[in-house]
Amino acid sequence: MALAIEAKRQIFSTNQRHKTDTGSSEVQIALLSARIALLTEHFKTHNKDHGSRNGLRILIAKRRRLLTYLRNTDPERYKAVLTRLGIRR
Repeated sequence: MALAIEAKRQIFSTNQRHKTDTGSSEVQIALLSARIALLTEHFKTHNKDHGSRNGLRILIAKRRRLLTYLRNTDPERYKAVLTRLGIRR
């Protein structure tokens, strides 16, 4: 399940560190969080979609690794991302 282009632009604009930033940890975590939320809503109606559920687990693991990297390199940015995105950790 892909995100719409406008949704991606909105995520980029709210999480960028500078004007052309599309690949920093904050942006990647925000994109993964949006896709995770989209898949979570999908499973409320399609609870037997096990293929997509495996994809969701992969996305969650990728986001967890990025959060661990960010926590180890810059704890202030880590805390800011958690509060901005509402991620419980």
